[in-house]
Amino acid sequence: MELYTTVLALTVVLSTDAIYVHEDFEFILCSDTEREVMIGSDEEEVVHVDFNQKRRVETLPDFGDPITYHSHYEFGVGEIQTCRYNLALWTKCFKSPPPEMDVPQTSIYLKDDVELGVQNTLICHVTGFYPPSLSISWTKNNANVTEGMSLSQYRPSDDGTFNIFSTLKFTPAEGDIYSCTVNHIALQGQPQTKTWDVDVALPSVGPAVFCGVGLTLGLLGVATGTFFLVKGNNCN
Repeated sequence: MELYTTVLALTVVLSTDAIYVHEDFEFILCSDTEREVMIGSDEEEVVHVDFNQKRRVETLPDFGDPITYHSHYEFGVGEIQTCRYNLALWTKCFKSPPPEMDVPQTSIYLKDDVELGVQNTLICHVTGFYPPSLSISWTKNNANVTEGMSLSQYRPSDDGTFNIFSTLKFTPAEGDIYSCTVNHIALQGQPQTKTWDVDVALPSVGPAVFCGVGLTLGLLGVATGTFFLVKGNNCN
């Protein structure tokens, strides 16, 4: 069983009348196999460490006076080393107590309105889970799909749980079925799967038919009325 250490440091800036203005956080996660370091503000990610590519990733858009973190990768490496040291120490001291667990909640939805043959993005959003370790996989017509898939960082919530989302770029075709499957320790071997199928409704012919029939009957009524009006004038 993997053990995790999660460190969440909050810095709160107060205004003169004691109302919260901004909430900054530093999120550090480590286990025997996973590691993550992220800094954010107001529940939005600002920068995180990509340990695979050995670099920092700044996620804020460009500003006139941007925020930079020149040594954040080296900082992240040091934080993970400290985190794993503490994890080993606490495991020894507390005799590996069973971890608290919260079951994830999964939803799947489209980024844009569906149009056949036009590239779109499916979003699989997973919320309310703990500990912050899970896997997300995609299928198309029951076949595994990895091309066009991306996975976000774990993001902490105010209640101590986490959320994450995965996206899949695809081109809708009538009849295709996509699914997003989530595996998490709290699910106890029973993965959550959400499906989405390409079902584009064709325009209904009913209103057009009724409109055409009504217009035809209306024109016939005008023609008939004109005929009798002309006949009446001739009789006079």
